Amino acid sequence: MGEFVKFDSERANAVSAPRVSSILLPRRVAFAFLVLATITALGALMAVTLSAGGFSLLDLALTACFLVTLPWTVVGFWNALIGLLLMRASADPTRAVCPVACAPDVEAPIGEQTAMLVCVRNEDANLVSRNLNVMIEGLVAAGVSERFHLYVLSDSSRKEAIEAEADLFRGLEDRWRGIFALTYRHREENPGFKAGNIRDFCERWGHGHAFALVLDADSLMSTEAILRLIRTMQQNPRLGILQHLTVGMPTLSPFARLFQVGMRLGMRSYTLGSAWWQGDCGPYWGHNALIRLKPFIEHCQLPKLTGGPPLGGWILSHDQVEAVLMRRAGYEVRVLPEEGGSWEENPPTLLDYIRRDLRWCQGNMQYWRLLAMPGLMPVSRAQLLLAILMFVSSPFWILFMTLGMLRVGLADDHSPTFDPETGPVLLALVLTMIFAPKLATLIDVLASAKSRRAFGGGIVLIASFVGEALFSMLLAPVMALAHTRFLIGLAFGRAVVWSGQRRAQHQVSFSQALRRLWPQTLLATAAILWLALAAPAALFGFLPFLAGAALAVPIAVVTSNERLGILLARLGLWRIPDESDPADELQALYLSSLRRHPRGVVESKPLPEAASGD
Repeated sequence: MGEFVKFDSERANAVSAPRVSSILLPRRVAFAFLVLATITALGALMAVTLSAGGFSLLDLALTACFLVTLPWTVVGFWNALIGLLLMRASADPTRAVCPVACAPDVEAPIGEQTAMLVCVRNEDANLVSRNLNVMIEGLVAAGVSERFHLYVLSDSSRKEAIEAEADLFRGLEDRWRGIFALTYRHREENPGFKAGNIRDFCERWGHGHAFALVLDADSLMSTEAILRLIRTMQQNPRLGILQHLTVGMPTLSPFARLFQVGMRLGMRSYTLGSAWWQGDCGPYWGHNALIRLKPFIEHCQLPKLTGGPPLGGWILSHDQVEAVLMRRAGYEVRVLPEEGGSWEENPPTLLDYIRRDLRWCQGNMQYWRLLAMPGLMPVSRAQLLLAILMFVSSPFWILFMTLGMLRVGLADDHSPTFDPETGPVLLALVLTMIFAPKLATLIDVLASAKSRRAFGGGIVLIASFVGEALFSMLLAPVMALAHTRFLIGLAFGRAVVWSGQRRAQHQVSFSQALRRLWPQTLLATAAILWLALAAPAALFGFLPFLAGAALAVPIAVVTSNERLGILLARLGLWRIPDESDPADELQALYLSSLRRHPRGVVESKPLPEAASGD
């Protein structure tokens, strides 16, 4: 730890401490008060609910577990409520929370050199090439190609992936030679993972560019979105990182359709609300974002944590750490809370979603070592802590449910298990808070005829919302058990493999699902059987939280079926605005989900296989 603290002390002393604006300080104090007061009130209500037959040590343990699960939920609730108020009361919600978002002069020349950084590791080269050609074509058509240089930065380890990348780059060179500057670099070793990949670029070529547009292998951005980021950063010299909201591309994967309609509903209200109090200390999601290179090179180099993996060594979840370091250096980190012009591929199956989440889980657990970093703003420390609690809350939620089942299963038949008046109120409050971000955006969308049509109409949107909410309830215990099992493994040195993600539509077999999800199935089935014998009257209350885990295997199989996805697309269920009115960049990709017969029936076409992350 000493080496790490020494590194940070030198960096912290090299820059002046960032100041909190007179507008943001009262907002942050008010938000902190609302969150802490809500957690305290809910904790007290839980204690009252459990004390119907006396308050035991078991009840104390239940209340403590409940409190640990609350911060992420409560923060999401207040973000959503503030976001809803902004959406309904402000003429320009984006500008209200992000002053730099005032529309830049669209005729202003692009005067700075921007590096486009595409970071790949064992990815589908066809997908990368497809997206890059669309983005390059747009920049060339806009007459700004001389201000850009594309760098394909490979950390691939598989021979076939490296050969495919070489073919990809030759194809790009053949098409764009003399028109668009291109560079391909492959590292034999990948110290620092993606952050090290970008750091290597900074050391070799970074000083020749003012900005860097960071892209993932599946990233797609419109020309308008890219140029808006650049013009905004040109106008604001203290702006260090700027990004749009990034949304999922249209898909025929049932799982991804469910996932991304929930994301579209929850994202805008949540991000508006968080931007209201985070302001210039916003998050960074690691891709589809513009970075000012000089301060990034000077102040955002990540240390190598002392100790071995999985929690020592290189920092895996680099993005939020780079954001807090950029803010510590006195530069703003901002999000434009608007959708449109920035896309990515969402995980096509439940198994791919779990794999991605566990990578984030391992990376976020390293943040414990960073909470005491000198010079950070309080908001930055809160962001790191919330990133940790996002996953730590899962084992406490599992423990809470387990203790709750033991409490009712072992209780005396004559003693009440909870207060019948406060219990339902507490449950309703918690569920409302969990779904608040999606409810807030749903209310805003339903208030606009144009927005309703973009989601397939009011009735279809409500049906999609209800279906996605039920699916989220089924998914919650599956993910909580996956996180819990993985966190226990981390304590014994287990780590995930950081490799390419499988992004293309594919069917999950029953055996694949069973091999990955048997713990969820076994534990949930055992809990259901035990409750049926020990406390059958209480089974109904726990069943909504156990059913998803018990059915994890069939859920994984069914939600990977493309035929089901085609049917859902025909019915318009879980439609997103990009399906109703796709941007030119999306149409140029010839996605199967956007290809239709004259009668409006979606035409299915197999998608290319991407590299597996197993």
